[in-house]
Amino acid sequence: MSRESALDRRAREAGVVRDWIDAAGKQQRVSDRSLEAVLEALGDTSEPEEPPLVTAEIGESVTLPSGRRLPAFDEPGYHDADGVIVAVAPPRAWTIVDAAPGRRPWGLAVQLPSLRDRRGEPFGDFASLRLLAERAGALGADALAISPVHALFPSDPARYGPYGPSTRLFLNALFAAPEGGAAGTPARDLIDWKEAIPERLRRLRSAYDALEEDARTELTSWRRAQGEPLERHARYDALYAHFLEAGEGRGFLSWPEPYRDPASPAVELFAREQADEIAFYAWIQWLADRQLGEAQAAAREAGMAIGLVADLAVGMDPGGSHAWSARDALLTGLSVGAPPDPLGPDGQDWGITTFSPPALRRTGFREFIATIRASLRHAGGIRIDHALGLRRLWVVPQGFPATEGAYVACPETDLMRLLALESWRARAIVVGEDLGTISPGFREEMEERGLLGMRVLWFERTRRGGFKPSAEWDRTAAAMTSTHDLPTVAGWWSGRDIDWTWRIGRSSNFESAEAEQAARAADRRRLWRAIGDGGRQPTRNSPQRAVAAAIAFAGGSGCDLALIPAEDLLGIEEQPNLPGTIDEHPNWRRRLPVEIEAMFVDPEIVTRTESLGKAGER
Repeated sequence: MSRESALDRRAREAGVVRDWIDAAGKQQRVSDRSLEAVLEALGDTSEPEEPPLVTAEIGESVTLPSGRRLPAFDEPGYHDADGVIVAVAPPRAWTIVDAAPGRRPWGLAVQLPSLRDRRGEPFGDFASLRLLAERAGALGADALAISPVHALFPSDPARYGPYGPSTRLFLNALFAAPEGGAAGTPARDLIDWKEAIPERLRRLRSAYDALEEDARTELTSWRRAQGEPLERHARYDALYAHFLEAGEGRGFLSWPEPYRDPASPAVELFAREQADEIAFYAWIQWLADRQLGEAQAAAREAGMAIGLVADLAVGMDPGGSHAWSARDALLTGLSVGAPPDPLGPDGQDWGITTFSPPALRRTGFREFIATIRASLRHAGGIRIDHALGLRRLWVVPQGFPATEGAYVACPETDLMRLLALESWRARAIVVGEDLGTISPGFREEMEERGLLGMRVLWFERTRRGGFKPSAEWDRTAAAMTSTHDLPTVAGWWSGRDIDWTWRIGRSSNFESAEAEQAARAADRRRLWRAIGDGGRQPTRNSPQRAVAAAIAFAGGSGCDLALIPAEDLLGIEEQPNLPGTIDEHPNWRRRLPVEIEAMFVDPEIVTRTESLGKAGER
């Protein structure tokens, strides 16, 4: 037996995984150089002697750090014991069986900015969402999964990507619909964010300036109730706008030193001098919060058993509001990403940070709990982006390629318990994105905790490469035809995604576009054998019958829930996002071609929704 090296021992004690298995089943080993860089960035990883919070489960006794043994709790919740909070989790999260007993519900997945309605706004907003919830609910939908609505950087029109938020504790206030007045920017097929964001901000500011005294009094009360987190976020947004205009960077890491600490005298002076500016940024949060709540209320009033399913991004911008307000709670010097896999052979560095595992334990998981609660404030469910991060995170040291990262273990048991507890408290389902390099046993752990996985058509294959019958898809999952990062059904059928791959020079496992299209033709035959409606296979350039068949196929799966992307419901070829691209593809800019008012009266769309409803009659 070989002797453990000092470096290996440090890694083991810090929870950094030295040896791991990739998506192809091959053994991989982190280099000494990468391991040392990760350990240095993590800093102190020792366990706190007296943690402020411990987790437990109903029916199990609890041993406190002091050594005192408590009898089992019979009610879930947060209990104070000798100054330590005991978070007692239910046996499982709130599930589909709880939300919609006796049936299998279905819903839509939408990219919020893509929505369009008769108001003619340049991008979808919370008013569009409310209208969609009303119309979809009337046709029998029980869920409406939405793209992330986390706070971005309202004064910066270049920062519109939903998965790199400033913070996940507050909302993208640009989704607040101005009340009164028409949009000056015309609705187009592609969103011009550089034009649309400043215009939306101007209209919101005009509405703020016109507020009556009673509305300002209500705002003051709401600000007071939200406390320091909102105050710091509003100050951050005002400072960001100030320094962006002055040409001093995008985010607090590039601000002058006195302003990098939210508690500094310089920030306090700025807050006094710019009180009305800060009040404006607090007001747009108040307006956004109210309108998102109205959208969820409309969903439930329309008969939805679940309503909105919020999307929790895996992390946040390292120079954003959350990092500025609670820097010690987050990873520093490390970026979250993913190791090489078939979808990303060069690995992925997402340029974001997230909670530091040691800091989570030291702070009693305060930031994690607050983040889950913020997402569930106006939702009946939550989708955890990259749910694999509940067990381990692929972190990349600054200056290293994504291939030279390492896995850092997370306090999975604690996080799963807290997620189940918050889900139970909010009566909200949990969907976890369990795609990619999955560690053994993780999906089983999700199932035991009541978390739904994701079963996406393209990945549900037999060992011989064919498509698995949907009746055999895992029950405890959400069935999906596709996701925002993958080809639409129409795009896959026509080979549009392959066109993009070769047009912009993305990595491919084929030597030519012709070879890849030939392989796709064989795959179309495999898919049609699995989903076909009994008729002749549609041609490559006529995908709509294949789209309808794919929706019915996913809708008739063995899964507890079906979520169909709006792009597939409408038979669109282009996908919302092409991972690994920045300017080469119009990511997060595509609008749906149909206004919401016309969407659910279109006979073909109604037929597709009816097929989902019939499949759910069990």
